[in-house]
Amino acid sequence: MATLVDIGVSAGINILSAFIFFVIFAILRLQPFNDRVYFSKWYLKGLRSSPTRGGAFVQRFVNLDFRAYLKFLNWMPQALKMPEPELIDHAGLDSVVYLRIYWLGLKIFAPIAVLAWAVLVPVNWTNDTLELANQLRNVTSSDIDKLSVSNIPEYSMRFWTHIVMAYAFTIWTCYVLMKEYETIANMRLQFLASEARRPDQFTVLVRNVPPDADETVSELVEHFFLVNHPDHYLTHQVVCNANKLADLVEKKKKLQNWLDYYQLKYSRNNTGRIMVKLGFLGLWGQRVDAIEHYTAEIDKTSKEIAKEREEVVNDPKSIMPAAFVSFKTRWAAAVCAQTQQTRNPTQWLTEWAPEPRDVYWPNLAIPYVALTVRRLLMHVAFFFLTFFFIVPIAFVQSLATIEGIVKVAPFLKVIVEDEFMKSVIQGFLPGIALKLFLIFLPSILMIMAKFEGFTSISSLERRSAFRYYIFNFVNVFLASVITGAAFEQLSAFLNQSPNQIPKTIGVAIPMKATFFITYIMVDGWAGVAGEILMLKPLIMFHLKNTFLVKTDKDREEAMDPGSIGFNTGEPRIQLYFLLGLVYAPVTPMLLPFILIFFALAYIMYRHQIINVYNQEYESAAAFWPDVHGRVIAALMISQVLLMGLLGTKHAALAAPFLIALPVLTIGFHRFCKGRYEPAFVRYPLQEAKMKDTLESAREPNLNLKGYLQSAYVHPVFKGGEDDDDDDDYGDDKLGKFEDEAIIVPTKRQSRRNTPAPSKISGESSPSLPFSGKEREIRGYVSSVFAYAWFTKDLKGSFVLRATSNLCSLWTNPFFLPSDECVCESSL
Repeated sequence: MATLVDIGVSAGINILSAFIFFVIFAILRLQPFNDRVYFSKWYLKGLRSSPTRGGAFVQRFVNLDFRAYLKFLNWMPQALKMPEPELIDHAGLDSVVYLRIYWLGLKIFAPIAVLAWAVLVPVNWTNDTLELANQLRNVTSSDIDKLSVSNIPEYSMRFWTHIVMAYAFTIWTCYVLMKEYETIANMRLQFLASEARRPDQFTVLVRNVPPDADETVSELVEHFFLVNHPDHYLTHQVVCNANKLADLVEKKKKLQNWLDYYQLKYSRNNTGRIMVKLGFLGLWGQRVDAIEHYTAEIDKTSKEIAKEREEVVNDPKSIMPAAFVSFKTRWAAAVCAQTQQTRNPTQWLTEWAPEPRDVYWPNLAIPYVALTVRRLLMHVAFFFLTFFFIVPIAFVQSLATIEGIVKVAPFLKVIVEDEFMKSVIQGFLPGIALKLFLIFLPSILMIMAKFEGFTSISSLERRSAFRYYIFNFVNVFLASVITGAAFEQLSAFLNQSPNQIPKTIGVAIPMKATFFITYIMVDGWAGVAGEILMLKPLIMFHLKNTFLVKTDKDREEAMDPGSIGFNTGEPRIQLYFLLGLVYAPVTPMLLPFILIFFALAYIMYRHQIINVYNQEYESAAAFWPDVHGRVIAALMISQVLLMGLLGTKHAALAAPFLIALPVLTIGFHRFCKGRYEPAFVRYPLQEAKMKDTLESAREPNLNLKGYLQSAYVHPVFKGGEDDDDDDDYGDDKLGKFEDEAIIVPTKRQSRRNTPAPSKISGESSPSLPFSGKEREIRGYVSSVFAYAWFTKDLKGSFVLRATSNLCSLWTNPFFLPSDECVCESSL
């Protein structure tokens, strides 16, 4: 059991580590040759030039201004200077709202910490329950536990204080959550209204297109939307399975990097041929000329790419039953994305298309019918991953309780004879060991999310974040409390009657606050401070800059600014929300450590977002409902655990008053879900129409089709062009959009007299109560309206001509209508 001394040693180690990290960061960021690493965002925006290009030779690499080193922490106030509206323009709404999660933690826990320390700490401290328990029942405890609810005796009226505080904490948390939800919902709507034109505003992703023997997927998609959205459909791009082609392109890129490396090496040391071995890691195998070998491999791969590209373009099996369909207005795209297209709810499924840089192209090649099976398999795999991980968690807990180990294993006593080593082991080692166990978890969860088939990077990160949160709750929180409590009280467990075990666990659960305090200091203090160094991007940039970079474009590609990492950062924040809300009425000692984490992380990530991170996508804060829901879940968990804890304390009169808290919290969540969540799920048609109207007034000659036609082409078909969509994309494509008629020929044969199932809708046509000339008229009407709908506009002059042809049919019994454009499924 960690004592105040152990916590103090751990705090000293972590504070010293954080300070060292900040000093190293201050020195590294001031050196000109690191400028592209620590200010990469400004280089990508073209707003910063390299300081290594001018001045004396030494000053190009080393900053000789010693006054700059004296202000090594000046980056902190500078990170807070940029106002929020400017930060949204600079980094996007996703980044700003992500920062507001840390700010939300400060707003929730700062008043709670003050109230808890002012009211609950004196109530808990002025008792001697744990001292008596330690003497009579051999229960392990420390001075820190005397600040917790465990120090209050059973049947005490003091539990009313904790219940009142639980209500106060819940009301304050819900109030702050509601105001924040309202603020961010308004920020999202304002951002969408003022956002520059983007392809995803006009585009929907259509999946599970039903097969048709007479038409290709492209023709089928075009016909369907010309029929069902005749006045709004603009263009489409079918999805193809180009995964193998993408692998070949990536292989060629790696080979080109090796060729560039050896050519650069040869140009610098022109001493002779460079020989390499073809075996594993170049340790054995045939010796060949490096430049000739990689040149030949690139030529070979280029031929394979050309062949595969030809196969993808010409092979119908490479075309997936999915497409990106673009419309003339945002209003039309919103209608299509938010409505059911056919009576069969499993076909022609539409959803908002992710922005082009957010698309995860490999998963678009997964058949829609396989997604359910894949997700079921991943649910099962995640279940086993979560619960099998309890074993190493239990091992970590064994490191946290040296006294408990000594009680059952006296031969280990020699390890803890030195008091300083004992403090280091109990106050620092458990937290760092748990963090090391979790280091590979985000990569595993991201692989599982990709296997499930999500089609955008943002959805992949949100799914991975959700599972990371569940994993943290089960393994880091529940497993740490349960296994730690059982192990710490092992002696008491073995020497008491079974009906006393729940009571012992109820006393021991608050005692795990000491372990979580050490974990917060390791992960939330030193861990956050260490992230600002960006050691991996720093090392990789200098390696690439030394061995691969030839041009300024190569140097720009060598920069790896990274991004926020929502799939790893947000679950960690939620763990701290959970710990803070659970332990606020139980062990307020933990709250100051959480406040330091939120403050430090807010400043650090604000600096990184301003200067370094280059966000991969922009979802306009679509993740906020998940954040809100997890904070609500943490609040309810804290309420349930407090009820259980008071139950073990026999607070029979007080505990029932807590039952209303989860009910009220659920009601509050349902209110927020109905009031604010629609702004994050659906796009209001009114907003879409207003934006369309403004754009048509400002740019009446916009060539929207030229802007959208190649927006969702697979990156491997773009000939190496940058697939990231800038805000000003397509500004050079303005021009007069000709309102020409689009006539789409079809291979489908007429079925005027056959009530067979339509190959488009999959439903049977109703039987036709016509015969003779009436059936001919109905078939001709079908062809007329199919022809009309396959044009851009159903113009009045065209309808009049069709009507005159129909009139001639009554007087000319030998007139047979054309079968060129019959589409009975549209009727």
